[in-house]
Amino acid sequence: MTANMQNLESYWMPFTANRAFKKNPRLFASAEGMYYQTTEGRKVLDGVAGLWCVNAGHGQKKINDALKFQIDQMTYSPAFQGGHLGAFEFAERLAGMFPGDLNHVFFTNSGSESADTSLKLARAYFKARGNPEKVKLIGRDKGYHGVNFGGLSVGGIPTARKVFGPFLPEIDHLPHTHNVEGNLFAKGQPENGAELADRLLEIIDLHGSDTIAAVIVEPMAGSAGVVVPPKGYLERLRKITKENDILLIFDEVITAFGRTGDVSTASLLGIQPDMINTAKGLTNGAVPMGAVLVSDEIQSTIVDGPPDVIELFHGYTYSGHPLACAAGIATMDVYKEQNLFERAANLSPYFENAVHRLKRHNIVRDIRNFGMVAAIDLIPRDGAPTARAFDAYLKAFEKGVLIRTTGDIIALSPPLIVDEKQIETIIDTLDDILATV
Repeated sequence: MTANMQNLESYWMPFTANRAFKKNPRLFASAEGMYYQTTEGRKVLDGVAGLWCVNAGHGQKKINDALKFQIDQMTYSPAFQGGHLGAFEFAERLAGMFPGDLNHVFFTNSGSESADTSLKLARAYFKARGNPEKVKLIGRDKGYHGVNFGGLSVGGIPTARKVFGPFLPEIDHLPHTHNVEGNLFAKGQPENGAELADRLLEIIDLHGSDTIAAVIVEPMAGSAGVVVPPKGYLERLRKITKENDILLIFDEVITAFGRTGDVSTASLLGIQPDMINTAKGLTNGAVPMGAVLVSDEIQSTIVDGPPDVIELFHGYTYSGHPLACAAGIATMDVYKEQNLFERAANLSPYFENAVHRLKRHNIVRDIRNFGMVAAIDLIPRDGAPTARAFDAYLKAFEKGVLIRTTGDIIALSPPLIVDEKQIETIIDTLDDILATV
């Protein structure tokens, strides 16, 4: 297909400078393994797993074959008062993978929908339990929980919020853990900042624990530029919420399915939240899908009532979509058969050391990493915030490497099939670019 302004103009692209892009488009035609191929035939090494989601790399045959089979069987099944076996199989599979009693799965179609679903479930739980006054939802500065109004309300990225308010009432925010003194160029979880979890106690004092339903946090804040949790921070949040009858929701849309070296960061750190939100790596990006893992206590409380009455007036036309379930089941098979979670854990030290070599550039003000994700935080150009990182993005693309930028931060999250040589290619390319931007 030939790209021209006429056939590009109708598509209003998300999170994109549309006019600039359409003047100089970057279009992909195919993908295999670690590489995209552009419409001009150039290979581009994927340094960001598509958009944090293609954890098993592109073109996994098992996933493709599962989709082809399902297309011939059935492309849609109603999710309301009906179902198909694939949704039940996939839910059981996921429940067996995640920690503790997160034995119930509510299917969504994106991370944004997972976030809003978990917030609604938190309120529904306390109403069903007889505590209708527990409605407040606590997010965190720099947090990202998608683009729907619930997620935006508890989210804390100013650029994502500034034109869409007013937001939901009964919301408050914890402070973020970024730029804590002594944490610059930390490798993995930083040593300082766990005490910031105690700010939740101040919020509880202000509002009263009897009014707060849930705290929602990303274990690692990805969209804010890879803000890694200080050692002990998440554990303290869990203790405080438990002691004050507040639900704890982990938004693991980015971190689940191997990104931090385990099925979830909750599993990695041995922390039991009340709900975990997922999407992205759930289907290896093959079909849009999300899922909320819910505890026995929450689910049983909400469904307690006459057995022939609808317990929860919430869901989506495409919840548990047959194609998404087929892709998801096959994706879990690929993760297991190729030992990708273990591979990520074993490769993380090499990735960490490689990324931190970029510290030598004067324009680098910080480097952060956690598992198979890293951020290179650049000093902005005077009077031109975001320009330096985006210039690096464009130059990397021209050199055949795909990276991601947020503000003046370069984010890396390669597919978990990446090898050491490909890591070196990514880092060497950035090394050259950072000397010029």
